[in-house]
Amino acid sequence: MNNSMIDNGNPRHIAIIMDGNGRWAKKKLMPRIIGHRAGVKTVRKVVEYCVQEKIEVLSLFAFSSENWRRPKKEVNMLMELFMGTLQAQVDKLDKNNIRLRIIGDRTAFPEKLQAKIISAEQQTEGNTGLNLVIAANYGGRWDITQAVQKITKKIVAGELQAQDITESLISDHLTTSDLPEPDLFIRSGGEERISNFLLWQLAYTELYFTGTLWPDFNQALLVDAIKSFKSRQRRFGHTGDQIVKSSNSKTQ
Repeated sequence: MNNSMIDNGNPRHIAIIMDGNGRWAKKKLMPRIIGHRAGVKTVRKVVEYCVQEKIEVLSLFAFSSENWRRPKKEVNMLMELFMGTLQAQVDKLDKNNIRLRIIGDRTAFPEKLQAKIISAEQQTEGNTGLNLVIAANYGGRWDITQAVQKITKKIVAGELQAQDITESLISDHLTTSDLPEPDLFIRSGGEERISNFLLWQLAYTELYFTGTLWPDFNQALLVDAIKSFKSRQRRFGHTGDQIVKSSNSKTQ
């Protein structure tokens, strides 16, 4: 089938691993934290574009459960940057009808940061525009594990039986249970792996990798990624002919 005939429309949910901040700074002979600050500016631009294009969900991998292995000084600076960004941006997000959500294990964060996260989520929870999901101290395996733990507690309490466990039930207990699964996954920085991000949710997501370091990622590159998504035939286990036939029947 000619790819030019395919148009999936805009993705409802875009998930991004924002990789390359540290390497960007190193190339410029600057401290790594400067790269992370530059990365925050890129986030603002991407959020603005997603609002403009009426994307429903934008999920950003900000800090993985594995990132605690980084040098303590860098981790502390990242926590300070996270806190400062929340304080500086939550009012702007609220004003622009953006709902902020933080997914991940918050218990490892300082109490002040945990309180700021709760406050920011509460302030924006009534907003109906873009869902901005920040994955912080998040891991896909952790997400599945916590879902299984919740289900197990319900079985022990007699609320569920083992035969009640289905893929749908597991999805309902993930941190993204009320959101559509990602349509498009983007990773900057040249690495081509998903690094424990939204493992369950990415099962049928279209993957897009770019060598551009995150601080240099811009609207044009995001448009390229969305164009690539639109040109792909998403089969979900069907044959290409079935998809074409279904598409033709809808347009008649």
